[in-house]
Amino acid sequence: MKTYSFRHIKNIAVVLFVMATLLFFWRMERQTQIRRRIANTCFRQQHYYNLLVGNDTVCPFPYLTDAMRFVSDDSLRIDSLVRMYGEQQSELNYYLSVHNVQDEGYNMIADYATMIDTKADSTRRLLHYTIKIDSGEKHQLVHEAKYYSCRPHRVRTDMKGDSAGVYIGEMDSLRRADGHGVYKAYDGSYYQGEWKEGRRHGFGFAIGPWKRLRVGEWSEDSYLGERVHYTSNRIYGIDISRYQHEQGKKKYAINWGQMRITHLGSMSRKQITGTVDYPVSFVYIKSTEGATIRNKYFNSDYVKARRRGIRVGAYHFFSVRSSGVAQANYFIKNTRFNRGDFPPVLDVEPSAKQIREMGGTSVMFARIRSWMSIVEKHTGVRPILYVSQAFVNRYLSEAPDIKKNYRIWIARYGEYKPDIRLAIWQLSPDGRVSGIHGAVDINVFNGYGDLYDEFLQNALIP
Repeated sequence: MKTYSFRHIKNIAVVLFVMATLLFFWRMERQTQIRRRIANTCFRQQHYYNLLVGNDTVCPFPYLTDAMRFVSDDSLRIDSLVRMYGEQQSELNYYLSVHNVQDEGYNMIADYATMIDTKADSTRRLLHYTIKIDSGEKHQLVHEAKYYSCRPHRVRTDMKGDSAGVYIGEMDSLRRADGHGVYKAYDGSYYQGEWKEGRRHGFGFAIGPWKRLRVGEWSEDSYLGERVHYTSNRIYGIDISRYQHEQGKKKYAINWGQMRITHLGSMSRKQITGTVDYPVSFVYIKSTEGATIRNKYFNSDYVKARRRGIRVGAYHFFSVRSSGVAQANYFIKNTRFNRGDFPPVLDVEPSAKQIREMGGTSVMFARIRSWMSIVEKHTGVRPILYVSQAFVNRYLSEAPDIKKNYRIWIARYGEYKPDIRLAIWQLSPDGRVSGIHGAVDINVFNGYGDLYDEFLQNALIP
């Protein structure tokens, strides 16, 4: 049996000690590098956090706890996080594209969008770093995340938390949210705006994981909608049919040279700045209905509108009594299409009874798809779908491809903007236009001049 001298044992012990020391310092350096990466990732978020909640909180890693929670939970994957942030960024970018600084809350939402962009980017990088860490180091980082998580030292407004999240903002004497404030739920939901007696009340916006952005007026925690501010900076249009020429036995001509919008209708309250005296920027003219009805005034109205420099589009009224193919062919046969015209429109307004009688929603959407496809192939541009808000609420979710691939024109006559992404909003059926006898449908383009110019460049008949 081989024996070792004291000198050998001592040398082995020294070597083991040196190796253990090196390993210890290597792990310490490794964790320091990881913490430095996390710090660098989260540092820039502090600026946006302070801008958003308006306080002087000492909070070096405001989103670190959330990010590390995702890292430590094996049921959540980076692709899910990326999709979640992508949905929120899409909602926010859409809102910013169709609004500008004239709209209430625009700057508040723009700041939040910037913060979400930063948070999404930093979380992606943070996850990229941490998915390579072994379980022991990950446990240590989660522990440190709790230690370094946001600890307020001085705030200008009050703060309180409950089982669902944290509120930062103004409060009444009973410590209920009252005035302006921010509520961030632990599930990622977010609200910023006005409060009254502990409930969302007044102007504000809310967004959350896999939830649409809701901007506008709230009442006792219920979302009412976005109220549009009407000014001369918006782009207005009208839609007409034979009813603007015939009322009873009387017939009326349209004076295209006098055409100005003078009234936005009386069916709902409207926020209007200045006098309503707006130019008609576009006009949609009914051409056909079903596979047998034709508007005899279409051609003359079309020619006269174009002669006056007004953008023109044609629409077809959908019938439940004939196929989509037959209706598309009839529309094409009886309608003028020229370069620079607005996209053709399919006007879909069936009742629930009519939908049942034609075979249900699957049959209806199949006919709509046929019409849209044939007309798009003929004109070279995707048509627009005209529906009511009630149709959107009841049926459109059954055709996600149509909702995703086609622009929507909504008829909604209440005081709030339609709760969907849309191209044009028909805001009233009882407006007034000089040069036209009787009531006229008034429409507004969903966006301002820059977006309208983009629409004119990319969406018209080539």
